[in-house]
Amino acid sequence: MAPPGFNHLSQPCISVWLFIELLFEQDDPSRAQKEKEELDHAIALSLAEDLKKRNRSRWRTENDEAIARELQDKMNLSPYPSFAPPQYHPSDYSRRYCGGCNRAIGYGNYLGCMGTFFHPGCFCCRSCGYPITEHEFSLSGKDPYHKSCFKELTHPKCEVCHQFIPTNRAGLIEYRCHPFWSQKYCPSHEHDSTARCCSCERLESWNARYISLGDGRSLCLECMESAIMDTGDCQPLYHSIRDYYEGMNMRIDQQIPMLLVERQALNEAIVGEKHGFHHMPETRGLCLSEEQTVTSILGRPRMGGQRRLIGMKTQLQKLTRKCEVTAILVLYGLPRLLTGAILAHELMHGWLRLKGYRNLNPEVEEGICQVLSYMWLESEVMPGFKSGPSTSTASSSSSSSSSHYSLSSKKGGRSSAENKLGEFFMHQIANDASAAYGEGFRAANAAVNKYGLRRTLDHIFMTGSFPV
Repeated sequence: MAPPGFNHLSQPCISVWLFIELLFEQDDPSRAQKEKEELDHAIALSLAEDLKKRNRSRWRTENDEAIARELQDKMNLSPYPSFAPPQYHPSDYSRRYCGGCNRAIGYGNYLGCMGTFFHPGCFCCRSCGYPITEHEFSLSGKDPYHKSCFKELTHPKCEVCHQFIPTNRAGLIEYRCHPFWSQKYCPSHEHDSTARCCSCERLESWNARYISLGDGRSLCLECMESAIMDTGDCQPLYHSIRDYYEGMNMRIDQQIPMLLVERQALNEAIVGEKHGFHHMPETRGLCLSEEQTVTSILGRPRMGGQRRLIGMKTQLQKLTRKCEVTAILVLYGLPRLLTGAILAHELMHGWLRLKGYRNLNPEVEEGICQVLSYMWLESEVMPGFKSGPSTSTASSSSSSSSSHYSLSSKKGGRSSAENKLGEFFMHQIANDASAAYGEGFRAANAAVNKYGLRRTLDHIFMTGSFPV
């Protein structure tokens, strides 16, 4: 069989011409030569034509194949891109393992994230444990979270209104935080009439209302649990602190009256006091040296409507001067430990006057009084502290007038919340920013720690200043 494209007529033509050539070769040599040349030329033309046809056929075949491929590609194109969710992919690789359940993913949808593969139901929020199906999520380290769960965990909430603390104009989260209690709250609550506890300074929460004391002060429920409400209730505590002084060889022989009063009565007594004492912006206690008539709290109030105290019994008392100290006044309605700290401070003022300490500057007098207040709190709050006798060692005369407030003076009877309050009152004394109470305390405390209380007091008596 001839090869494809071979001309079957070319071979017979060549045979005929050879036959004719043999017939006339001997008759006319020159003619035979000429005819031979013509025959060669005809054969060459025939071969050239045949080659040209075969080349044209090959080009057409190749060109047709290229056109066919181009048409096929155009037919496969779509004017719309195919949609595939970015997080799910069809998988047929059983060697992939889920980062959640550690099982093979196999065939079906899977999620690729953080260089790991997950079954769609195994990619779960670290906080709530439910699958994350949203297109966006939050990441903390290698732990994924729903955006809402992550905000709940990280975005600070106001402890007053219990809402997320808003951002300021600069887009930053701005809030206030109490230095001791770490209570976080919106800055607006400092100016929107939100009540603040007069004892612990915490702001009133919207779901835990405070008690109104009726004189512009409010008290939180924790402080209310151990609050001392009238003069009679305070007597056991007062006598126990006098015993504390006696235990440090600082006996006070004079019987100094002690009264619980309202804020207005205390402020009036301050105005009537001629002695130039230095007082804090919010005075909670006073050691009187002048004769005055004072309204004291005789009977404890009871709880009325809208969390207000009502039914308080008061009594006018004329205070006469029998010694250098007329009386000690303390605000009513404060927790036992704060009331005791105030009494310890004011009793030190009385002791200094009775012992002849004269013309002390405010930093020295207030500083050493704060040291005695701090030492008493420390003996009450710190276990095993031995600065002086505990208030539980009250005299028999004071124990006869005991009440449910004095029961908490026993060290074993205080709650952890009350101890925490005591630590806060110590923190207040140690970190006071004022010159007289703050700087004075730190200077006095350093002297007492270095030289002891007795040597420090002797130095103050002789020089009017702290030993260095």
